[in-house]
Amino acid sequence: MTVADRFLTHTVDNQVPPLRGLNLYASDLALREAIAREGGGWGEADLQAYGAIAGGELMDLGFQANENKPKLKLFDRYGHRLDEVEFHPAYHRIMALGLKHGVAGYAWRHAGKPGAHVARAGLAYLHNQADQGTSCPLTMTYACVAALQHEPALAKDWVPRVAGGDYDPVVRSALQKSTLTVGMGMTEKQGGSDVRTNSTKAFVQPDGSYEIVGHKWFFSAPMCDAWLVLAYTDTGITCFLAPKMRPDGVRNAIRIQRLKDKLGDWSNASSEVEFQGAWAQRVGPEGRGIATILEMVALTRLDCMIGSASLMRQALVQALHHAQHRSAFGKKLIDQPLMRNVLADLALESEAAVALTMRVARAVDASERDPHEAAIARLATALGKYWICKRTPGFVNEAQECLGGAGYVEESNLPRLYRQAPLNSIWEGSGNIQCLDVLRALSREPETRQAYFTELAAQRGSHPDFDRELAWLAGAFDDSASLELRARHLVERMALALQAAVLLRAGPPELAASFCASRLGGQQGLAYGTLPAGSPFEQLLGRALPPA
Repeated sequence: MTVADRFLTHTVDNQVPPLRGLNLYASDLALREAIAREGGGWGEADLQAYGAIAGGELMDLGFQANENKPKLKLFDRYGHRLDEVEFHPAYHRIMALGLKHGVAGYAWRHAGKPGAHVARAGLAYLHNQADQGTSCPLTMTYACVAALQHEPALAKDWVPRVAGGDYDPVVRSALQKSTLTVGMGMTEKQGGSDVRTNSTKAFVQPDGSYEIVGHKWFFSAPMCDAWLVLAYTDTGITCFLAPKMRPDGVRNAIRIQRLKDKLGDWSNASSEVEFQGAWAQRVGPEGRGIATILEMVALTRLDCMIGSASLMRQALVQALHHAQHRSAFGKKLIDQPLMRNVLADLALESEAAVALTMRVARAVDASERDPHEAAIARLATALGKYWICKRTPGFVNEAQECLGGAGYVEESNLPRLYRQAPLNSIWEGSGNIQCLDVLRALSREPETRQAYFTELAAQRGSHPDFDRELAWLAGAFDDSASLELRARHLVERMALALQAAVLLRAGPPELAASFCASRLGGQQGLAYGTLPAGSPFEQLLGRALPPA
């Protein structure tokens, strides 16, 4: 042994190879089955193509965009007001890929074709695994169409551009661009979700346009070409479309005050703004602004489900890949019984999340054609938004633990997923808002309750734990005086029962039975990795594993 050999301390072994070039669609059996089951399978070629991009180029771009946060540029060197946000080139490339492949516009490019919203949900699911921040403007661009359609003259000019695929970040008048992005401004500092406390006002002008004066505490995203905003007229809260550039080519009087310093979502810019006589056009009737913009919110809440379910999937992929290659105590981690239980339990949770998400996407897709689906969309969006988004932070943390200390290091990607995980439970109405929305739907729209129990009743007799849960739910609404106090518990069990119903319909039967026994039958502890010994571990892991 030479002197040099005696001091050789850095031998690298038992390390996990990089996970590169994984097609996020082709490697995800649960996603492929869910999209086909819910009517979006005709988009398979587009999903396959974007799955390869999302797991390859887009994944690398996501790291770059989050390492280089957007910067606020209020003025140029001469003192001229800019109100611009400067982004790293990776952000612009991600936006270009997302718009080109239909993350925002796919459903509208195929408007009227059954399953278009399901296929588009799959594209968003793939995109969000690589970068979460850009999902914000892409989601709002997708969702704004539901509100714009209340004003046909506006929709004629705007919807084809919202559905476009040619990303154009240059600041210019909206109708000079072939593709537009649209954001949202609802909440103000004094009210948050209670938008009726808003103070922003809109004043009608002789030509029928409006001038808006006031502020927004969360304004997402300030790089967009226009925003749907709420403001008071003499009639009440009204919805408006406020573009970045006025029709005369002058920058609109929307002044950015600062960018939010957020826990996560670093590639995206969220801001506070003031409207100093900003030019705007009314969307929908005066005084009906909340109802109008809630059409948009219904779709952004679907995307909260998509976003959280996709975070689960990407965290699971990272944990599975690590466990396939890392050894401890003489065996691969994935062959260690305790680790198998944890990974199988995570796989079960992830599969249930994507199954319910795509079921809700089908309901949204069919809501204009089918009253039952419309009622399911109305109720299940709030149920799923509450439950899937609530489950995600703990899920991602458990996946981090599978990697040990490596899961706490930025290079693993899991810290970014963990910072992102709480966002969707807060954005577009926190958990309590979703629970109150469920109660509101059940009390004011009886068809939602009927549709929910019809959906569950179709699976009666499939599993004894499911049948017991269905019987419990049938009487859970009897004590109306305490409903609001019990709302979280009730909504949680409603969401679990609906997930179980989807899995029982979808199969495989062993997986659905495991979900019913663990989530409904109490054969599980409060932490992940507590499935009973007879659970189908091999099947759960086999369905979830990416290629080794």
